[in-house]
Amino acid sequence: MDLDDERVAKRRKTMLEDDRGVGQQTTTEMETLPHEIIVDILSRLPITSLVQFKFVCKGWRALAQDPLLADMQLSWKAPTTNPCLILHCDFPIRNQLYFVDLSVHNHDKDKVKRLYVPFQTSMPEFDVVGTCNGLLCLSDSLYNDALYVYNPFTMDFMELPKSRQYSDQEVVFGFGFHPKTKQYKVVKIVYYRNTSSSSYSRARRVVYPQSDVQVFTLGTSAWRSLGKVAYQLIRRPSEALVNGRLHWVSRPRRYYPARRLMSFDLEDEQFREVPKPDCGGLNRCNFHLCVLRGFLAAAVYGNYGKLEIWVMKDYNVKESWIKEFSFGAYMPKCLKQNLARDRPLKIWKNPSNGKVVRLLCLLDNGEILLEYKNRVLVSYDPKKGKFTDLVFQGIPHWFQTVVHAGSFNWINTPS
Repeated sequence: MDLDDERVAKRRKTMLEDDRGVGQQTTTEMETLPHEIIVDILSRLPITSLVQFKFVCKGWRALAQDPLLADMQLSWKAPTTNPCLILHCDFPIRNQLYFVDLSVHNHDKDKVKRLYVPFQTSMPEFDVVGTCNGLLCLSDSLYNDALYVYNPFTMDFMELPKSRQYSDQEVVFGFGFHPKTKQYKVVKIVYYRNTSSSSYSRARRVVYPQSDVQVFTLGTSAWRSLGKVAYQLIRRPSEALVNGRLHWVSRPRRYYPARRLMSFDLEDEQFREVPKPDCGGLNRCNFHLCVLRGFLAAAVYGNYGKLEIWVMKDYNVKESWIKEFSFGAYMPKCLKQNLARDRPLKIWKNPSNGKVVRLLCLLDNGEILLEYKNRVLVSYDPKKGKFTDLVFQGIPHWFQTVVHAGSFNWINTPS
């Protein structure tokens, strides 16, 4: 080895020692801080940064797996913090989940990342039942007999026990958490009929005259039946979890054509009616529910593409409903370009009543996040009255958006 080679080798050795020293110095500096302060700092990082953080070394991985971190993630996050988005795509063939990080700290060009579903071989086709505290609940979209609770960022998952099935049934799901009981529950409302029955409505929709409300508390071993429910709910998962209550919209009945807002309290497991705003439009099938900064909200469709957003500022108080936003029709650019050659495909079993736009959430800059035709994400600035198409590289062609709070949360279950 000549003199130049020796110098190069010595320089490389010095650089490696310096890099190792920096890593050791960082770890040493972290070790000098109280554990609670370290966890508090980590809890304020975007979920994508935490996922990378836990792969640095064993010590940092142990910190990322500390249950205190998940608790602090859920406790400090304000409703005004930008959520992450889960995109559920079942087109063209197999179901897939994608993740969009809307955090202002994320400057990565690849904001859309595909999520791995570890149990997809046993449940290739699925629906998203709901999201709560960083957890997703997925159901088998083919047979409705399999249910999983899953954290897409830790890959932890559990399959729930099988519940009672009926040969001819229609199922409405809900998934949520109650802050008082500290329990997660999956609600399964089954409408069914005897196979010998041939009752049809005038609209040729099958009528399911009987019902069975089934509840599973995570951490237990079996489902419980609460008996019948007096309301026919629209067949789509609960759209809003507010104050420990799941919310649905009821179907009109022969002697009561008006639609109702129904809630299910996850603490006492009782159904209750929630007062509607006096906007007139909620008696027809032209609205959906949402959660805006912790409040129950209703997006009401009007004539000529108009959308009104009503918010209940004081829960369960009818007079507290206010019309907070209102804007007219808008067509994203890519939809205009594809309108001539693309025909809308009926991909989803639970479409949003065929409407063009769906309200998702409020962003921390005050803008409203919308989804158009399961194809485009759009933000609307109510101060400027301006729409902006959000274009991300790698976004799927068709999708349904789930507003999600990414965390390392998991459920402690008895062994």
